[in-house]
Amino acid sequence: MQLSEEEEEYNLSLSKFESMLKTNKVLFFDSEEFEEIILHYLDIGKASLAKKALKLGLEQHPKSTGLKLVHVEMLVYDDKLDVAEKLLNELYAIEPTNEEIYIQKANIYSKRDNHEKAVELLQIALQYTDDFADVYNLIGMEYLFMDNLEMAKESFIKCLEEDYEDQSALYNVVYCFEFLDQNQEAITYLNKYIDKNPYSEIAWHQLGRLHYGVKEYESSIRAFDYATLIDDEFLGAFMERAKAFERLKKYEEAIQSYNRTIELDDATSYALLRIGKCYEKLGNKVQALKYFNKTVHEDPLLDKGWIAITDFYVRQKKFQKALFFVNKALAIDNQNRMYWKRFASINKQMNLFEEAEFGYRKAVEFGDYQLDTWLFWTDILQFLGEFDSAIQTLLQASEYFPEENEVEYRLAGLYFMLQENTKAKFHLSNALRLNFENYIILEDLFPVVWTRKMVQNYIAKQTKL
Repeated sequence: MQLSEEEEEYNLSLSKFESMLKTNKVLFFDSEEFEEIILHYLDIGKASLAKKALKLGLEQHPKSTGLKLVHVEMLVYDDKLDVAEKLLNELYAIEPTNEEIYIQKANIYSKRDNHEKAVELLQIALQYTDDFADVYNLIGMEYLFMDNLEMAKESFIKCLEEDYEDQSALYNVVYCFEFLDQNQEAITYLNKYIDKNPYSEIAWHQLGRLHYGVKEYESSIRAFDYATLIDDEFLGAFMERAKAFERLKKYEEAIQSYNRTIELDDATSYALLRIGKCYEKLGNKVQALKYFNKTVHEDPLLDKGWIAITDFYVRQKKFQKALFFVNKALAIDNQNRMYWKRFASINKQMNLFEEAEFGYRKAVEFGDYQLDTWLFWTDILQFLGEFDSAIQTLLQASEYFPEENEVEYRLAGLYFMLQENTKAKFHLSNALRLNFENYIILEDLFPVVWTRKMVQNYIAKQTKL
């Protein structure tokens, strides 16, 4: 690939400067060459070389405004704001119409969290600049810092009117629309943008994302298709396209799109998992299992992979194999509540109730406070005859679900079993108030209690109230 004349001169300047540092010979550079050399070193994170270049540059060009402004930029970067501000005031006295002075002053105020003042200064910079797009972009960022998304959006739109190729502004304007929950307005804006700039793969990709967000999956796929036609290595667009195909239950097309992401880059555990899910939906169990295994091999820490394999075997009613994989998952992460819940439910299916009780207890211990987890746990405690433990667990559950009839019916049943009739009636009254029709829970879970005349009379009495 041939370099342009400008790029060749730039590379020559860098080589010449680095040669000078090695030989300690002082060579002459014009001020613009020094600016480019300094900015190059800053861009690649070599601050010490940038400072050397600045020192030499100011020695050769002590009156260069450009170099002094680069010096200001470096001072701001080092958080030496007062020194930078003093130097800017000196430059302002010499060149009050230099837009870069206002931009750097705005940068200082932004660093001090005075974003309103930063916007004021950037508005002045607009009067003197030739690069309106850059200044509008900076104004947009200041409004983002102030959480004024509407004004930020307007600024980024103005930036794009000046420079349609500014990709960061395009991302930011879509972000503002989405944050403001203006998805349809964003779609309208992007369609107008694409009319003027039809070969922007970023715009097509963002349009696809927005259509996906409002469940317009056909339109979403069409937009992603354009993005991948413009850039046939656009990994993100292929990934999003695959997800849209899944939503439409077009699993074969989804698999093709996920496979394309694997061709473009190393296989991700997410893509492998989704391919497995698609094959399972197509009824191809062999391929589904193959990709679930690939998922956990690729990323053993991805809980969704282990859960996919475990659930796959549960659906096949192959509980021994399901237990084998959930145990492997627990060996990697024994504090994962989703693993423990599956460990519990599989053991329950296999009538291993003590192991199931242990699994539900661990699931709750690690943060699973879903209602069904509490209820499964207490039902097993009741089955094991541990009525006191079941009551304590339900009382704990009632702190999370204070108005849940299923908790109240169970507490009533357990207290009746323990002959604590006053407490039992209190909870039965609560349960009947919350959902009278659900008294069948007593009949199903506590048949001995249900047949008691006292319980039948109490329910009948509550019916008449």
